[in-house]
Amino acid sequence: MRGSVSGLAALLVLVALVIVGFSAAFTVPQTEQALVVRFGKPVDVITEPGLHFKAPFTDSVIAIDNRILDLENPSQEVIASDQKRLVVDAFARYRIKDPLRFYQRVGSIQAANIQLTTLLNSALRRVLGEVTFIEVVRDEREALMGRIRTQLDREADGYGISVVDVRIRRADLPEQNSQAVYKRMQTERAREAAEFRAQGGQKAQEIKSNADRQATVIVAEANSQAEQVRGEGDGERNRIFAEAYSKDPDFFAFYRSMAAYENGLKSAETRFLLRPDSEFFRFFARPSGQAAPAQQGAAASPSQQ
Repeated sequence: MRGSVSGLAALLVLVALVIVGFSAAFTVPQTEQALVVRFGKPVDVITEPGLHFKAPFTDSVIAIDNRILDLENPSQEVIASDQKRLVVDAFARYRIKDPLRFYQRVGSIQAANIQLTTLLNSALRRVLGEVTFIEVVRDEREALMGRIRTQLDREADGYGISVVDVRIRRADLPEQNSQAVYKRMQTERAREAAEFRAQGGQKAQEIKSNADRQATVIVAEANSQAEQVRGEGDGERNRIFAEAYSKDPDFFAFYRSMAAYENGLKSAETRFLLRPDSEFFRFFARPSGQAAPAQQGAAASPSQQ
């Protein structure tokens, strides 16, 4: 009987120890950090993953995410320094670096997102309000995102939060302004295109005029050289004719008569009437071109008289 009571007591003690041990032990995953709270007051912060212990029944464990968290910010309208309205769509990434301060100041991730959204919008308005529209959408976008992240991180530090990155997903004009800007840009591009076409036409006209002038100069020089060569050829021809005439006057006279026949007796040209015994046709009657003996005698008799 005593043995049964002792066994039952030992079993109860073992069960109690198991319950106490189960209540005292807890594990922290790799993706989380833990805050041990006793009667609502934080007593310990655990950042290392693994098996840990706490006071049973009196302490509770609050798990806090240790990963990089996303903050999606709704589109906000911001006025740039050149008074142009911008619709900015941005987001941020952050992590909880101080669980105790995070728990004391905001308490949960949902409350932290609400607070960070307010701080992010404020940083966007401050930074983008100091620059122009062109700097936001094109020139200084990377540097501006860095400035926004620095300001947001400084303000979020009081909540135990570290801002890892801030990105501007889209920065554009409102829809009604975008159409006006698009039309103005279209008109400007059309004006520039017309100006380029006019400059191109002027340049083409200059090139064409220059080419025509050079062509005229080249043709004039070629004609001058041709006339010079032609004059030299005519001079050489006349020299050859003169030498030929001095060497054989009869042959030269025959050659000139043949050239006169060729030029004067062409078909469909001017007609003229000559006697067959005309001096023009003397080589037709006599190949030597000499006058007939009767004519020579007739010509001699008057001289004899």
